[in-house]
Amino acid sequence: MFNRYNWIAAGSIYRKEVVRFMRIWVQTLVPPAITMSLYFVVFGSLIGKRIGDMGGFNYMDYIVPGLIMMSVITNSYANVASSFFSSKFQRHVEELLVAPVPNGFILMAYVAGGVTRGILVGLLVTVVSLFFTDMEIHHLGIIVLVVVLTAILFSLGGMINAIFAKKFDDISIIPTFVLTPLTYLGGVFYSINLIPEFWQKVSLANPILYMINAFRYGFLGISDIDVVTALGLIGGFIVLLTGFNLYLLNKGIGLRS
Repeated sequence: MFNRYNWIAAGSIYRKEVVRFMRIWVQTLVPPAITMSLYFVVFGSLIGKRIGDMGGFNYMDYIVPGLIMMSVITNSYANVASSFFSSKFQRHVEELLVAPVPNGFILMAYVAGGVTRGILVGLLVTVVSLFFTDMEIHHLGIIVLVVVLTAILFSLGGMINAIFAKKFDDISIIPTFVLTPLTYLGGVFYSINLIPEFWQKVSLANPILYMINAFRYGFLGISDIDVVTALGLIGGFIVLLTGFNLYLLNKGIGLRS
């Protein structure tokens, strides 16, 4: 299973994924950076001055980690969802199904492509943020660990979306009606300590809250959530979604017609 030919196959799929989104970098990398710049201007520079401090930090400094994480989440998810569904739509996913390559390597390659795009966009947004605030780093290891694990998790989620999707519109339903609301309600722009106790408890059911707060801890050293709990939750979801993806691929669900 772990012979070099499987690694060569996975490497080929990964290179194809990277070349795909780099070839159209104006559509895949630039728009998220521009969008986040508008968030920095509107929420950070304009509205932030009226809000004041948040958690003992300047409001702009407070929202930067959340905005970076938001860009990583959306782009890692979108890359795998759109790419794998395109393979289904164009019928060349069948070549993967009949190839003597374990499904685990196929999944790993697509996820690696999504992680690469998510992290590249995150780096671009980080560079943009430097024009608006002085970046602080409290714990670099936590930053790297959380961003990589989160990108892996949402790349896995994008794969599930692509497997079940029957038309192109289906790959936009989850990002629009699930990911976007959960992200905005995940503490990007506020601390959950500011909302009533009932809604604080409701917010704890939002997994994105844990990711954003763990990432913010890496920058500012503050978090509304225990960081170890957040890392454990992310790791648990990765194991769960990996197993589910492999089950779907092995059974051919949504792939064979």
